[in-house]
Amino acid sequence: MDLDPLPEPVERRYPSTIGGAFYLAVLMAAGVGIALVVLDDWRVGLRVVAGALAAAGLLRLVLPQRDAGMLAVRHRFVDVVLLVGVAGAIYFLAGDIPDQPL
Repeated sequence: MDLDPLPEPVERRYPSTIGGAFYLAVLMAAGVGIALVVLDDWRVGLRVVAGALAAAGLLRLVLPQRDAGMLAVRHRFVDVVLLVGVAGAIYFLAGDIPDQPL
């Protein structure tokens, strides 16, 4: 009787989908935007954050469900509308809020 040992599990790659890699890129871009808010011009930082969210919405729109990774939270339509809507609102507000005297 031949008793083969169980095969070793295949080592998992992280992130396991292309969407996961894009998610990390969006997260890093948003982090850069927040750092710009803290250290430099807050308008530029918010526009970078808005750009990161808009890119996430675009990626969610074009990536298939199986490849979307952590970008896929709800239905595709809801994800895209929320990401692009929040990005647009942040971008608009960053340019529309008047400068305050110090």
